[in-house]
Amino acid sequence: MLIKSTPLNKAMLIEIEPLEDSRGYFARGFCKKTLATHGVSFEVAQMNIAYNYLRNTLRGMHFQLPPYCEDKIVSCFEGAIFDVIVDLNQDSTTFGKWFGVELSSENRTSIYVPKGFAHGYLTLTDNVYIQYMVSEYYTPSHESGLRWDDKTLDIEWPIRDEPIISSKDMQWFDFNPEIHTICQK
Repeated sequence: MLIKSTPLNKAMLIEIEPLEDSRGYFARGFCKKTLATHGVSFEVAQMNIAYNYLRNTLRGMHFQLPPYCEDKIVSCFEGAIFDVIVDLNQDSTTFGKWFGVELSSENRTSIYVPKGFAHGYLTLTDNVYIQYMVSEYYTPSHESGLRWDDKTLDIEWPIRDEPIISSKDMQWFDFNPEIHTICQK
């Protein structure tokens, strides 16, 4: 595994190093020891799977409130997504900033999303299969989110058509630095 930094504090990209032969390839997609050498202590509590039928499906921007804040490792195993994270840690130098990256079955890149970040994605293809490893159990009473189209954040989504989005995700509030501060470490 290759670990690469992102412009946001503590968030990282994880690239696999495939060992290939005539059968295909084998690679480590997760290694606690490798992550620990980069300052990440990650305990998997749950693995979630999302399958999206259509291109231009948007899910997000989600996070869990204390004490159930979660680290995530997000991977795309079929199709492609534009994955977005927003730093909500007020003591961070990148507080209120966003970062987006394409994750796909072709580039085989994952993203480590630290506690205190909102997360969402937009499908770039039909038939997208995503896997999340998370460090906390999903707790519906502590679920929250931000509007995907918030003008302050001004996320540059690659598809400008109206996305396919749930009514719940349409109900999230705009980013407010005074109330969207979570999970400070």
